[in-house]
Amino acid sequence: MGFGIVGQHQNNTLTPTLGVVTPPQAGDGKSITSGSESVSSLPLCSPATRATNLAMPLKEDSREFVCGWGAAFINITVTFPMNKLMFRQMLHGISTASALSQLKREGLKNLYRGILPPLCQKTISTSIMFGMYDQYGKLLTHHCPYMSQGTTFALAATLAGCTEALLCPFERIQTLLQDKKFHGQYKNSLHITKDLWKFGLKEYYRGMVSILLRNGPSNVLFFGFRTKVKDYLPDTGQSWWGNFVTDFVSGAFLGAFISTVMYPINVIKAHQQCQVGGPFQSMHHTFWDVYRSRGSRLSRLFSGAHVNYSRALVSWGIINASYEVLQRLLYS
Repeated sequence: MGFGIVGQHQNNTLTPTLGVVTPPQAGDGKSITSGSESVSSLPLCSPATRATNLAMPLKEDSREFVCGWGAAFINITVTFPMNKLMFRQMLHGISTASALSQLKREGLKNLYRGILPPLCQKTISTSIMFGMYDQYGKLLTHHCPYMSQGTTFALAATLAGCTEALLCPFERIQTLLQDKKFHGQYKNSLHITKDLWKFGLKEYYRGMVSILLRNGPSNVLFFGFRTKVKDYLPDTGQSWWGNFVTDFVSGAFLGAFISTVMYPINVIKAHQQCQVGGPFQSMHHTFWDVYRSRGSRLSRLFSGAHVNYSRALVSWGIINASYEVLQRLLYS
């Protein structure tokens, strides 16, 4: 399936420098035009040309990073309570009513306990997601002009997801803060950070494989289809509110779908990251432990999935719509 669909409507979801690329024919000296950039290109079979291409600088642009950061900040402040509710169900396999009762008993002062790590992690992560997708796309287009557009976009999305995974320690700390069994053990994010250090650097990266397997495919689906979904929605013309609504709906639909598909991986990740010290369990081992502990019922691996679905509808709707608004402001 091709992912080269980003240029199909007027509000291009990528920066102008990662628009449609027209590969040159072998032997000609024409330039590759990508939006506002023009890069001189010669056949890739020439080693001298490869060296020249590698030496060519790409125009730096931080606006995609800024748009991603701002969209995530707005989202986290709005949806954190829903995320915490879902996390309790994910971890303990309990009903929504039971998870709500837990949060009520703990009081309002604990409702936003643990928001600092996701606020740091998600803003940086989403900034990396959009920004590095743009940068990797430029690099691949520049150095591999004969690669198909679909392959370029899919590879750029996967690499951006792998880069996001470097922020695993933030997810690790957030998980420990949200688990009620650690409420009396850890005071805050700094306390956890210091305590984990005694186990070595690798302790911060529990669940890293799960995150990699989640991020790559998720990014490919999101970047590959968000414009496609919007194209199927009714045309709202040039009005800002119409674009905001369609951006929200397309982001909400994709976010809810992708997060539901990836939900079991997040369950496994949460259980891996709720352990402090001791041996590292593989995804396979963790899956069977969770599966057996929930009565060997596959459906119970989706405990909290409906809350996750609802949260993702709101969360990714906000992210996608906010991103597009910020992008239009910065690129106008």
